Amino acid sequence: MKYDCLLIRFGELNTKGRNKQEFINLLYRNIKQALRDFPNLEFIKAHDRIYVNLNETDNEAVVARLKTVSGIENMSFVYKVESDITKIIATSLELAASKEVGTFKVVTRRSDKRFPIHSDDVNRAVAEVILQKTKHTVDVHHPTFFIKIEIRNEGTFIFFDSIKGLGGYPLGVGGKSLVLLSGGIDSPVASFMMMKRGVKIEAIHYASPPYTAPGALEKVVDLLKVLSKIQGPIALHIVPFTKLQEAIYDTKDESYAITLMRRMMYRIAEQVALKRNCLALVSGESIGQVASQTLNSMAVINEVIKMPMIRPLATYDKEEIINISKNIGTYEISIRPFIDCCTIFTPKNPVIKPVSSRAVELETKFDYQTLVNECVENIQTIYIDENYSSAADATKYL
Repeated sequence: MKYDCLLIRFGELNTKGRNKQEFINLLYRNIKQALRDFPNLEFIKAHDRIYVNLNETDNEAVVARLKTVSGIENMSFVYKVESDITKIIATSLELAASKEVGTFKVVTRRSDKRFPIHSDDVNRAVAEVILQKTKHTVDVHHPTFFIKIEIRNEGTFIFFDSIKGLGGYPLGVGGKSLVLLSGGIDSPVASFMMMKRGVKIEAIHYASPPYTAPGALEKVVDLLKVLSKIQGPIALHIVPFTKLQEAIYDTKDESYAITLMRRMMYRIAEQVALKRNCLALVSGESIGQVASQTLNSMAVINEVIKMPMIRPLATYDKEEIINISKNIGTYEISIRPFIDCCTIFTPKNPVIKPVSSRAVELETKFDYQTLVNECVENIQTIYIDENYSSAADATKYL
């Protein structure tokens, strides 16, 4: 048998009350956009499901594309039939016959209460014919496979199982944020977590040539190429950070260098975010992971901005973050041996409990505001998608 339809379900959207339809409409548009390269598909939107008529399209290619669409809880390849018990039994039998001999269980959900036969009676009627016509046996506790039947207003859908989707909310429903993207393991995962919650991203990267190699920026571009499979084109703002970073280290208090550097990064990022209509900043920080990520450090660094700083990974440990990075395809890029500006001048003994007054005192030793403004004025912005010609092209902006 050849599947003729893909049934798409959404999870958290069902909790959204009056906003639910707006969310579904956005998800519907995102699905159509993700599948724009498949011209034979037909899309149908119901009040709590989206259907895609496949029309001989490659099933696996469609699912692979939809696994990058946030807001989809799960999906199933289904056979659609009229809500007629004879046709339901016939299709269920054909489906069961395609399986190797094993045990099965029939599970029916009758959303359309106009259908005259109750779910349990449908289960029994279907199971009885499968037992008569095949060598399968029933096991209601640990079956080899399920025959699942959904009787709905739009018709009856029969299938084996469900394929897990990305979950979360439709991309775009939560506005836009600006991610501080270093090229390490954490910030791409934080980016992914934001997109999964329906928030689009732009990225800002601080480059300090000649201390940072072109390969560090190439890493960032390649990471965004992966993430763009979820969002589409992503703006990357490349900040010329060398002069400001050198000025920080000229203050001669090495223990506060990272604290000051992060405060400057936040100031620059906030200016860019406001210009780009972003509602929040995002970082890949995890509490206690390094000196600048203690609660004391976060507080002192955060005080220089008014915009919210979201830390999706705040309570994740490193192993959890690494596992997510592997699942989304960013890990191997992130571990390329090119250091970023956060690590080139790492002090031997960074302060883990910085004091705000000391940070302010050190900042009075140089004209940081002029340098911050200069960084912002000289930012280069490029747009990265999965077909971006070459990561090396981005290095011309250094």
